Amino acid sequence: MPIRFNHTIVFARDKQRSADFLAELLALPEPQEAGALLAVTLDDGVTLDYAEPGIDFNSQHIAFLVTEEDFDGIFDRLRASGVRYWADPRKAHPGEINRNDDGRGVYFDDPGGHHFEVITRPYSCGS
Repeated sequence: MPIRFNHTIVFARDKQRSADFLAELLALPEPQEAGALLAVTLDDGVTLDYAEPGIDFNSQHIAFLVTEEDFDGIFDRLRASGVRYWADPRKAHPGEINRNDDGRGVYFDDPGGHHFEVITRPYSCGS
């Protein structure tokens, strides 16, 4: 069997709010309870399992590779939500997207403070 990514745990102050935010933004199925976790399932079966650890935690960066068509919908929902977004991880270009590697990308923070990125082409993949 090939080695494949299966899941990761994402800490949240409010797992319901954070999981719902991501599922709605990415147009994914509603989060499902998985014991003490809330699982957001991506199209390839990988899950982001939201947990409330009850401790302070550092923000994480999570990036999603999507189609151009999916990017359009995600970006429309992002703008409609009023969530701030940037073209870069340093937040130096607010209200913009990037066109790195002949694709499109956008950065935004979720309600829990994690830094998310949506891109249409992997970095350094060329034209």
